[in-house]
Amino acid sequence: MPHRRMDKQIVFEDDDIRVIFLKGHSRELVFSFGDLITKANGMSINAEKSLSKYDYNVIGVMPKRKSWFPAASMQAMLEQIQPILAQFDYVAGYGGSMGGYAAIKYSRLLGMNRVIAFVPQYSINPDEVNDRRYSEFFDAELNANMRIERSDIAPDSEYILVYDPYFEADHEHYSKIQPLIPQLHTIHLPFTGHDALAVLASSTLLNDFISHEWDQQYFYKQVREVKKNSKFYYRNVIARFLPKHSAKLGKILKNGEFQLDGQYLDAQLKQLITRTLLTNKQVNEQDLLKLGIKVNMPHDQEQRSLLQDCHQAYLVFNLITQKLESYSQDAISLNNKYLISLQAKETGLLSVDLNNERYMVVMNDRRIMRLVKEQDALSPDMSPIVLKKYPDFYVLSYKNLNLSCDEYGNCHFSVEHVQNTEKFVVI
Repeated sequence: MPHRRMDKQIVFEDDDIRVIFLKGHSRELVFSFGDLITKANGMSINAEKSLSKYDYNVIGVMPKRKSWFPAASMQAMLEQIQPILAQFDYVAGYGGSMGGYAAIKYSRLLGMNRVIAFVPQYSINPDEVNDRRYSEFFDAELNANMRIERSDIAPDSEYILVYDPYFEADHEHYSKIQPLIPQLHTIHLPFTGHDALAVLASSTLLNDFISHEWDQQYFYKQVREVKKNSKFYYRNVIARFLPKHSAKLGKILKNGEFQLDGQYLDAQLKQLITRTLLTNKQVNEQDLLKLGIKVNMPHDQEQRSLLQDCHQAYLVFNLITQKLESYSQDAISLNNKYLISLQAKETGLLSVDLNNERYMVVMNDRRIMRLVKEQDALSPDMSPIVLKKYPDFYVLSYKNLNLSCDEYGNCHFSVEHVQNTEKFVVI
């Protein structure tokens, strides 16, 4: 007996996929394929909220493993769902990445009239593509003959493929898929990398992709509307262009009237932006507030001895990013409210002085740093960073790892040995 929950039922399941039928009232049937992130989880279906909003009949094909929808599983599924397929004259397929691959690969097998594929793979076989992002998931037996072939393509069907033409890894797959499909409509989504699906997450747009007659001008207009409201899009643009166009960031902050919330920037992007700001200009609180960054400000810091890395930059604790980093003396002088120079002293726990109180610098195995008052207890996952004094240099250690700084000022605990890159001298 199939498992039932409201208007859903599992109609097929094996070791690799779980297939769920969500009954709606549409004339269309939509195959919605999950990806590496949206794997099988109870009765959940990929893009379920958006598809339910328009009351689509949906067959959710959810991967239980990172196995790229093996052909044997899909063939066995087809035999089980034939009674459902027979009820519909219009079938659409939808998915991204691994799910986009499946939507194209099995479009003819499942009788699809339209396929919507975001950043799909042609294959993950390392003998067939240079892309190595997914090579570890390739199983020569399970994924035999997995590449998309011309025989997989339904000759009278429409295919809509969305990808970033400037993202080399995905462009390789597109260049191999494109010659196989006679009726291919391509939507370019520049500067989004592999995140096209996240950028264009929209119920209205998905509904258009499934049921609206193809009109290139119309679809690009709809895509632009969704894109301009997508924080994922702006994150990708910032991350791609900031290193080469850092001066523009200062102009944007100075002239722009905007206010981001505190969750808009992830930790990596926040560090990139703040490093750029602190390196190139004096940062003020208004700049940081526009970026949704709040900092507990210390009082003015007294001059102190500086620890210099092998690139002639100086080690600091960055109050904005909550990380150890290194900067030029000019950047520290301009931004000494945020960049707290580390004191060189005897061997002991690494600490900083803020507002006449001493704080230990501590970290956990996920590389999250914190400042903790010396008299306070540590949480179980945190360990102190130790400053070790040797005759001619200092070393900073977390457990058995030593701190190394690269030429860009990023510092990482990643090596057990002590070479020049892990040695700091007092200036």
